[in-house]
Amino acid sequence: MGTILSLKNIVKIYPNGVVANKGINIDIEENTIHAIVGENGAGKSTLMKIIFGEEAAEEGEIFYEGKKVRFKNSLEAIGRGIGMIHQHLMLAPTLTVAENMVLGTEPLKWGFFLDNKKILKMTEKACKEFGFNVPLNKQVKDLPVGTRQRIEILKVLIRNAKLIILDEPTAVLTPQETEVLFKSLRDLQKRGKTIIFISHKLKEVKQIADRVTVIRDGKDIATEDADKLKEHQIAELMVGREINFERMSLPEKIGEPYLSVKNLTYINEENLKKLNNISFEVHRGEIVGIAGVEGNGQTELVEILTGLRPATSGHIHVNNREITGLSPRQIRERKVAHIPEDRMENGVAERASIQENIIVDRYYKEPFSKHFSLNWKYIESYTGRLIKDFNILAQSGKTHITALSGGNIQKVVVARELSFDPELIIADQPTRGIDVGSEEMVHNHLKNARDRGIAVFLVSADLDEVLKISTRILVMYNGEIAAEFKNTKDITQEMLGPYMLGVKNQNIVTAEER
Repeated sequence: MGTILSLKNIVKIYPNGVVANKGINIDIEENTIHAIVGENGAGKSTLMKIIFGEEAAEEGEIFYEGKKVRFKNSLEAIGRGIGMIHQHLMLAPTLTVAENMVLGTEPLKWGFFLDNKKILKMTEKACKEFGFNVPLNKQVKDLPVGTRQRIEILKVLIRNAKLIILDEPTAVLTPQETEVLFKSLRDLQKRGKTIIFISHKLKEVKQIADRVTVIRDGKDIATEDADKLKEHQIAELMVGREINFERMSLPEKIGEPYLSVKNLTYINEENLKKLNNISFEVHRGEIVGIAGVEGNGQTELVEILTGLRPATSGHIHVNNREITGLSPRQIRERKVAHIPEDRMENGVAERASIQENIIVDRYYKEPFSKHFSLNWKYIESYTGRLIKDFNILAQSGKTHITALSGGNIQKVVVARELSFDPELIIADQPTRGIDVGSEEMVHNHLKNARDRGIAVFLVSADLDEVLKISTRILVMYNGEIAAEFKNTKDITQEMLGPYMLGVKNQNIVTAEER
């Protein structure tokens, strides 16, 4: 097995002076799955963009299939058999799956018109050849994110890619979708493809990768066979210190109910009952975690709680005051924070700076504004403190959101939501797309909030996260609360599984009763 890609002393310095890559050396063997891991902002995505021709290195050499290359743009890289699937999917939502797959290389009839028959034939052949079952005639906007991920891979494969770069491909996938993706990647490897896999999820890295390279602060720290490294060793190499993977200690005292949900039902536009008569409470000083396969009503529940979607029936009370049907701003004024499931769709304004995104919910209040104008001196100081406290890698608060890595964008959202003195925190996938060190930091912030008597409602597709930080766990299945675990100390994923899959359904289940 030879080396398909060799990076020699790659240096990348941006015009603003940020050094993203500091002499990186990596060899990628052909027909392997090679994982590259590192903290948010460590330089992983920049390095991939250099390989793909989207960025130019100041120094260093790239050898591909034994020949020195320097791609001027991504089209040159694609022409040489390199494909890249970006962290934020790059599909045209109003085009069909088939149209997206051939976008940029569309076959034409008579030189002017799309040859739809040929497009369908090409895409059907690719789906059959690579074993990807996707609805070719449906518009992308109507498809779940897991299917969109497979479409991105097909876009690369239909262009005969030999080397495929996947930048955080599982960041927005459910565990079930991840399993499907990994099976597809293994199948592609068997067909002779080489895959570079960028991820923060160390369990997944151990599961899928043959080799692992760790990047820290723009430098390659280590490259080793995946089976020779344990998760905690990879984590320590990434962040340069020991990471605590133990479960959080339970709170000493739990207060009165702060969030109360009674008989909540939601029927969507297609007359499907997504929530069925849900009732539960979240007390001050506890973290209530929701476990469940995504798509069982969690998204609808969070959107109703935060005013983004109206309930069909039922009641929601915060601090004994009803908030059912209030707007997001009215609910926020009741000191309710919301870390949204999709940071790009509901979490940030992409065209704004960090400081503008931080103050978006408080710009009209003192001390952020004075005498009908913004107090930029205070805003700059305030944002600077949050950048430091939440370890956001950025030059200043004026840095544009789109200049940040996905994980650092997530940290901006978390910083904003935890910094306005909330009494209830609704955290939906709070650590999605961030590295293990930043994950520990977010968990500690949530624990500190809990210990100050704040009520925390956690929704996460990561069962390890739910088990690690929850005081109490509710399991959702088919829009209902299938089980409640009051003592989380000895609860395992295997114990939650039957309730998540609908095999069992009880009102209350405790560890003692088992």
